[in-house]
Amino acid sequence: MPREDRATWKPNPFLKIIQLLDDYRKCFVVGADNVGSKQMQQIRMSLRGKAVVLMGKNAMMCKAVRGHLENSPALEKLLPRFRGSVGFVFTEEDLTEITDMLLASKVPAATHAGAITPCEVTVPAQNTGLGPEKTSFFQALGITTKISRGTIEILMFTVPSSVCSFHMF
Repeated sequence: MPREDRATWKPNPFLKIIQLLDDYRKCFVVGADNVGSKQMQQIRMSLRGKAVVLMGKNAMMCKAVRGHLENSPALEKLLPRFRGSVGFVFTEEDLTEITDMLLASKVPAATHAGAITPCEVTVPAQNTGLGPEKTSFFQALGITTKISRGTIEILMFTVPSSVCSFHMF
């Protein structure tokens, strides 16, 4: 049996965004950079019954908000916030309660190459126990070292904080 027309089986994603914008008076725009699917699932479960989390492509969400501007001109303030992985949290509850629930689900995580740190990182001065042939590794990271007694010793190194990985506007 042939498959139905795509327009009939695939719902219009704009309808859901517009319906939520009409149904709820309050919403957060949240950034979800470096948030895994398991953590997102736990956030959705903790907010169930109190708020609706909607994640999607930024271009699609911007287009839906722009199309809805004639109904609510105040939504124009949201448009500059669509940078990185962002989504909406719609609610009718107290905003501080939902904010506390979102912040309670924030967890520290190990970083990976190319990631932007959410907080200041300090590497204390210490002896690594590595041989002098590994100095290129530390040079690539921009960590100053010296060779002491045949091993690499790290001098104090601090990376300033840049961007928070889960933020609310």
